[in-house]
Amino acid sequence: MKALLYTREFPPYVYGGAGVHVEYLADELSKLIDVEVRCFGDQDVQKGNLNVKGFPYNNPAFDHTNEKLKAIMQTLSTSIYMNADDIDADIVHCHTWYAQFAGIIAKLCYGIPLVVTTHSLEPLRPWKREQLGKGYDASSWIEKTAIEMADAVIAVSKETKQDVLTHFNVSEDKIKVIYNGINLQEYAVTEKTSTLEAYGIDKNKPYVLFVGRITRQKGIIHLVNAIKYIDPETQIVLCAGAPDTKEIGLEMEQSVNAVKKERDNVIWIADMLPKQDVIQLYSHADVFCCPSIYEPFGIINIEAMACKTAVVASAVGGIKEVVVDGETGILVPLEQQTVAPFEPVNPEQFSKDLAQGINSIINNPALKEKMANNGRKRVEDYFDWAAIAKQVEELYNSLI
Repeated sequence: MKALLYTREFPPYVYGGAGVHVEYLADELSKLIDVEVRCFGDQDVQKGNLNVKGFPYNNPAFDHTNEKLKAIMQTLSTSIYMNADDIDADIVHCHTWYAQFAGIIAKLCYGIPLVVTTHSLEPLRPWKREQLGKGYDASSWIEKTAIEMADAVIAVSKETKQDVLTHFNVSEDKIKVIYNGINLQEYAVTEKTSTLEAYGIDKNKPYVLFVGRITRQKGIIHLVNAIKYIDPETQIVLCAGAPDTKEIGLEMEQSVNAVKKERDNVIWIADMLPKQDVIQLYSHADVFCCPSIYEPFGIINIEAMACKTAVVASAVGGIKEVVVDGETGILVPLEQQTVAPFEPVNPEQFSKDLAQGINSIINNPALKEKMANNGRKRVEDYFDWAAIAKQVEELYNSLI
């Protein structure tokens, strides 16, 4: 059997959880079957049963396109390029709306069964209109069309399955819950501290860590607003880059600068760091904080747990299926608006609750140690990529 994976992100161009997912899924699947990856970029790799080819995204034809519509236009163009080469795969599997149009074309033109993994859902990300303008209507249409015509839909959590059933016309028997995974050998505690030294993080003082993109979805502004409630001796390390828009990037900058006037132990790393550097940050952090307001799964939480770091996370989406409250971390309740943009009803209280969770772990070494060990064990028991790839292969076989 051969599977064709369509994705926007693939190394070396990975900036989010979906890209991490496809990278490891492709690697593990290639140990079981032939795998071809078509992605956005200039990749050209042949490694065993894995073949990776990039297709151009930054087409100069769109240099004068409206900035908010450019992503849509370029995406549609690249998705067509990705189908220009003949397809000899038995199954096509696409990831995120950026690649779903390519999946639509492949199913229609080549008659191949289509699998869609729902890493997130456009109806639950209304803030994307800030980034895409009217293009958000196009991305929503692409996603709806792909999901409803797919032969199978993979939901990355049970809650995401319910979201698919709520927002799309899909038979429940077409939806399979398969969690995200992690490479347990790569994501493990390291004693190395060169990254901490490079960014001026004091190894002798506790720190809380955030890792992720600067986007409404990740809730980073709520963590920044929580800093004033976090114990003053605790360092705040924000590994946050790739803002969705200039506006949210500016908001982040202004918020961090305001906090820095009150305390000097806030460290903002605006780069998207290599994995080995991030693993160092996870390994030495006392707490990892995930303040997302929408998170179908939250792969960053299992990355932190694999590195034996306790987690404080908002109790939303798939996070509730990953973090066990009181055992591997603390889940912070989040009462949200019932209509877009789904922000907290009381953002100040949410920030206070995040800080309280962080403080309670840092001030209780025994609790922190228990959560660290429990987190690693939970990842080993439930989120190993090898087992997850086998589930995906079984789904493919059921469709052929």
